[in-house]
Amino acid sequence: MPTSVDDRVSYWDHYAEGGTDETPGEALKNAFGWTQYPRHGPGEELLGDALTALEPGSGRGDAVAALATKGITATGIDISETQCRHSRSRWGHLPSAHFEHADVMDYLTATDRRWDAIYSIWGAVWFTDPDDLLPLIYDHLNPGGKLVFSHAPAVPGSYGVQGIYGAGFNGPQVWLYRWSYEPDTWTTILRAHGFVDFTSHIEPAPTADHVGTLLAQARRTQNSSLTALEAEDPRVSRGR
Repeated sequence: MPTSVDDRVSYWDHYAEGGTDETPGEALKNAFGWTQYPRHGPGEELLGDALTALEPGSGRGDAVAALATKGITATGIDISETQCRHSRSRWGHLPSAHFEHADVMDYLTATDRRWDAIYSIWGAVWFTDPDDLLPLIYDHLNPGGKLVFSHAPAVPGSYGVQGIYGAGFNGPQVWLYRWSYEPDTWTTILRAHGFVDFTSHIEPAPTADHVGTLLAQARRTQNSSLTALEAEDPRVSRGR
């Protein structure tokens, strides 16, 4: 049986207690690290000219804050109440930064808001079944809006849903799931859910033979009109 929601939330609350020694200035400077290596790889320019942005799995909220300081209205969602509390305490003074405590699936199902960009930096896109999450992301992007996400690349020969014990092998039975695919498979999945202009690749590590980063980008189609059949059954427009 899957772990209970309470166990999953407790895990992320515990993870949030790790904290950071970065000053606010350092946190803003390092906020948009799509890769696991500080100051390596692209930055927020991948979001294009977005005026509004949503980050599912926003963690400490540094990326949300960094966007807010540049005039972008940014919202972070996190399943951990502890993370949200820390984010509001650290960045709540920024008028354009907003933090919501919620499960991303519940949040996107309940809201009718749309954003110019939705992004995930080693966040919710990695930890949620793409067949469940990507249709919701698509529906909550403005026409032409952009999805960008990053996480660890798949271990060769090991693809799809992967389980991990969050508390280790000698701790409480709390387990999590992550979804890992090769770049070509990610583009196939994005296409199947209606996205266009999709790319996916492994961003090389700064040191040869070290673990790289999977980085994917895609857009919602510019055409916001639906045929009658698509309006009746959205799966038609996504080739599902």
